[in-house]
Amino acid sequence: MRRLVKIGEVPPKHSLDVKESRLGIGFEKLDRGLFDPEQAYDKVASLGVKWIRLQSGWERTEREKGVYDFSWLDEITDNLIRRGLRPWLCLCYGNKLYSKHAEAYFGSVGCPPVGTETERAAWDAYVTATVRHFKGRIGRYEIWNEPDQPYSWRHADTVGVKGEPDGKEYGEFAIRTAKAIKAADPDAKVFGFGIGSCKDLSFFFAAMDTGVAKYIDAVTYHTYTTKLHKRTEYFHILRDIIDMYDPSIRLIQGESGAQSGCSAAGALWGMNLTPAKQLCMVLRQMIIDLALDTEFCSYFSSLDMAEALNATTSDAASRKDYAYFGLIAAEFDENGVANGKYTEKPSYFAMRTLASLFAGDFKVKSLPCRFTEEACRYVNGFDLADPARYSFILEDGSKALVYWNPVDPLTATYEGTVCVEMPTAGDIELIDLRNGDIYSIPDDMAERTASTTFLKHIPVYDFPVMLRWK
Repeated sequence: MRRLVKIGEVPPKHSLDVKESRLGIGFEKLDRGLFDPEQAYDKVASLGVKWIRLQSGWERTEREKGVYDFSWLDEITDNLIRRGLRPWLCLCYGNKLYSKHAEAYFGSVGCPPVGTETERAAWDAYVTATVRHFKGRIGRYEIWNEPDQPYSWRHADTVGVKGEPDGKEYGEFAIRTAKAIKAADPDAKVFGFGIGSCKDLSFFFAAMDTGVAKYIDAVTYHTYTTKLHKRTEYFHILRDIIDMYDPSIRLIQGESGAQSGCSAAGALWGMNLTPAKQLCMVLRQMIIDLALDTEFCSYFSSLDMAEALNATTSDAASRKDYAYFGLIAAEFDENGVANGKYTEKPSYFAMRTLASLFAGDFKVKSLPCRFTEEACRYVNGFDLADPARYSFILEDGSKALVYWNPVDPLTATYEGTVCVEMPTAGDIELIDLRNGDIYSIPDDMAERTASTTFLKHIPVYDFPVMLRWK
């Protein structure tokens, strides 16, 4: 932040201090016990996010037919609620008590109970018991996780169905599940899909054609990509399709993240990602999602853990395919469970800054600010004239302009300058979103008239920064 003067820091907010927020985080995979949550509760609540995604774990809950032990999930849910977080629950996966092919997969991941009426009835009973049990604590339920992906919607030859995931089959399953949710808690909100990819829309159309739109309140979608313009594209494609069926259905970004290393399993594996690049991606992703008309958006995930999507019950090593999406770094024990000392990554502090700034009722608002291309000795050339830009009115009435140079996060970093022309306002601050540092802009970098202010050669980077003023 060359030539700027640090004048303060954005004060962090605890989740207890945040009444409403559109930022959330994942607390997934506890249905398979893949991390120790005890050390994570306070760190996650100190981020100041509000929404937190859990997975229900049918197999962990019903180990004897007709007997449901929710004690493990009660402990997690109550710990989160006490800290001001708002859990929402993804109802998944299968159960080897009812689906023979589920015996092969760790946690019965991706084994839908759709082959026989016995399976379907057992699922209905489990959903009913779950929603009744958590009524008053959890009010939002998501039906399955990424059913459009082969690893998450598996079939065994014994159920008479082979091949890729089937949108029609999922739609019928979702309708039946939604009816069970609403019967158990008429006030509950039902989320459909958790769709894993927007690249092939045939699955989505086939599911919507079953009439599932009549039974869901929102569609959740996942976006893992370094091509961040795709986030906006996917949102609008889904929005346009949903509007064909029911425009009142909301969109929720339910899973999205970036890894902090390249030697990893899972989405974006092998890509040139580092802790600094993860930080850049987290800020860009969340700003774009906040600027879209999402009900809320969730970062995946709280901490590093195994992927275990293709793990088998017979091979313990298959559960050690570690991914590094976490805002918190973890160690791993001999069983592949994340534990040990949990350490905040740089991306943790970036998310904490965003959560504080965007707490409450902010609005997306076009502001009359113009970036101009001027000669600049600092870069031995010209200022950046076309940064990525998003603008907001924050809850306290402050105006905010967020901008960055959208260079490829895998291959480039950037430090340069921009010039911004804007209506004359009071004190203008520049906030480093990486850590919340607040800077004033010296008088020699701001030309003011009665109507306009011209900011000269202020910093721009590959990561987002914010101009804020009243």
